[in-house]
Amino acid sequence: MRVVDVNRILGPVPVGDVPSRDVAGLVAELDRLAIDAACVVHSHALHYDPVAAVVVPGHPRLTSVPVVVPGPLGTAVPDARIVRMCPDEHRFAPAGAQGLAMARELAERNITVLLGWESASAAEIHRLAAEVPALRIVLINTGYRALRELADLMDAHAQLRVDTASLCGHLQVEWMANRYGAHRVLFGTGAPETDDAGPRFQLDHLELPAADVELIAGGNVMDLLG
Repeated sequence: MRVVDVNRILGPVPVGDVPSRDVAGLVAELDRLAIDAACVVHSHALHYDPVAAVVVPGHPRLTSVPVVVPGPLGTAVPDARIVRMCPDEHRFAPAGAQGLAMARELAERNITVLLGWESASAAEIHRLAAEVPALRIVLINTGYRALRELADLMDAHAQLRVDTASLCGHLQVEWMANRYGAHRVLFGTGAPETDDAGPRFQLDHLELPAADVELIAGGNVMDLLG
């Protein structure tokens, strides 16, 4: 089973001194948890300056995930398969005129968007998904408190997906996979800002058919990466 973390951070983070502050430390962490590869956003782009286009240093196991910001003071749409939007952190409206224009361009170029649950309201996510139905959105870091709102969105928009970083409630991943299909659930950790060992342990103990577990573990991410 190939395991690919769709939601990983490289670089120093505000929460402490972490091993994944550099590529060597991050790869060592992946090895420790038997994770084959990861889609990686740089912490400087996440928390500081996405316009500077911080790129993850090349490594065969790491796929760089640029942070995109719409509008004349933002970033261009990069040559990437997966990007991340951080509306709250970088102060823009994901479903505003500029946000929708960028979303349409991302959809036309078949680029998937990672969108943090705390970074946009459920109403904004609903409008973004409704206005640009071709845009693939992976909602990350959702958590058990968001389950009712998340279910409402997943019911309404077939292109929405979710990662496992904070789906840590009893049989929560199984519920999502059984209701919406395993193809809409992706393994992710959010590490090092959130725990990585928990989601990795959970992956090995999912009460789902082996084929579904393989999709969640890495198959779905690899499909998005082409």
